Amino acid sequence: MTKGVAPQQLLSPTGAIAIIVGIVIGAGIFKTPSMVAGITGDVGWALSIWIAGSLISIMGALCYAELATAFPHAGGDYHFLTRAYGKNVSFLYGWAKAMVINTGSIALLAFVFGDYMTKVLPIGANSTMYWAALIVIALTLINLIGIHTSAGIQSFLTILEVCGLLAIIVAGFGIFAAPLPIVENPPLFSSNPQLGMLGLGMVFVLLTFGGWNESAYISAELKGTSKTVVTVIVASLAIITVIYLLVNLALINGLGLKVLASSKAAPADLLGLAFGPLGENLLALFVAIAALTSINATMIVGARANYAMGEDWQGLRKMSRWESSRGSPSIAYLVQGLVSLALVGFGALQSDGFEAMVEFTAPVFWIFLFLVGLGLFILRFKDPSVRPFKVPLYPITPLIFCASCGYLAYSSIMYAHSKGAVAISAYVMMAGLVALMYLRLKKSPNN
Repeated sequence: MTKGVAPQQLLSPTGAIAIIVGIVIGAGIFKTPSMVAGITGDVGWALSIWIAGSLISIMGALCYAELATAFPHAGGDYHFLTRAYGKNVSFLYGWAKAMVINTGSIALLAFVFGDYMTKVLPIGANSTMYWAALIVIALTLINLIGIHTSAGIQSFLTILEVCGLLAIIVAGFGIFAAPLPIVENPPLFSSNPQLGMLGLGMVFVLLTFGGWNESAYISAELKGTSKTVVTVIVASLAIITVIYLLVNLALINGLGLKVLASSKAAPADLLGLAFGPLGENLLALFVAIAALTSINATMIVGARANYAMGEDWQGLRKMSRWESSRGSPSIAYLVQGLVSLALVGFGALQSDGFEAMVEFTAPVFWIFLFLVGLGLFILRFKDPSVRPFKVPLYPITPLIFCASCGYLAYSSIMYAHSKGAVAISAYVMMAGLVALMYLRLKKSPNN
């Protein structure tokens, strides 16, 4: 095992696109369309929110493309925060990702996978927990083998996941399926939803688009030139946008807006109408695959955040070990896997508390994403090095992105407050502050 070896450019553009698409397209797209339809009560407003969410995500992706091409690093936005604000701020972000944001997402998605696999193949009274733990262990081992293997599996899983969404699209437009009942939807923009309701719909849409920022973590390992990074990010968002819009149109066309808004499992209802009981059973498999795809992609980028922290802090140096032949930060993967397994165990004992812990750390995530957007302005002034790519329409584009992140941070805080769970985020960050003070006292950060 080699210590101190830097990441190499071993990742193909196709593999990178599969990783990004796999992170973003998760179980959310199977639920969010119903929520947005219910909030807006209008086809025109519902589709407009999805398009607006796509545009905001693309603006953010363009900001990240400038940062990733100017400062390519396996640490991604952790590295950008370090350059803009220093190691204290980036450590707190790395702490939040390592302890809750990434590992919590892995554990929660593992439970989703376990729930649906239990319907197909139950393995005892605690089947969901067993499946969740097994998939965390299995995918950690696969990623330890190397980036070629994990990216290859990611590409395969992403293809299966997209096939599941294509099945919904096919069913919704009545292609190769049983004729659907004729539905009538009200004219576009025939209602006037309140601004606050439109904002709430945007929160859910942007959460469904969430994860594109993780593309920055693979910028240092991507084959090709700096333009390749931009192409990969934009192409990934374009693919995701087209799929999301087609899924929404299919659900609206096949079920009608009213039924879609009231359904708790709209894709299952649609596949049941089009293909019978077999279609509903297939959806369980598609959701499991979607969760599996997101877990694997989150593991790939999450371990690289741990690796970057290991490079910066002497007390965490072991996490910076990189096996160049495999393109794998092995110790970082093991740390991530152990924390994820601990959260699976905690979730099995106290599932409601676990879900709240994962969901209500959203304020932390959006605050740091806002800081990354602001960091684009700071780094243009502080480090005016060569920019292989500059975000278009500067400063308007990053300003819109920052405003969106600020709004989502505020909305997340208010939502957490309504659930009495703001303290969870505070406890996580307080623990991070204690860890930071310990590392500072033990030894100064690396120069």
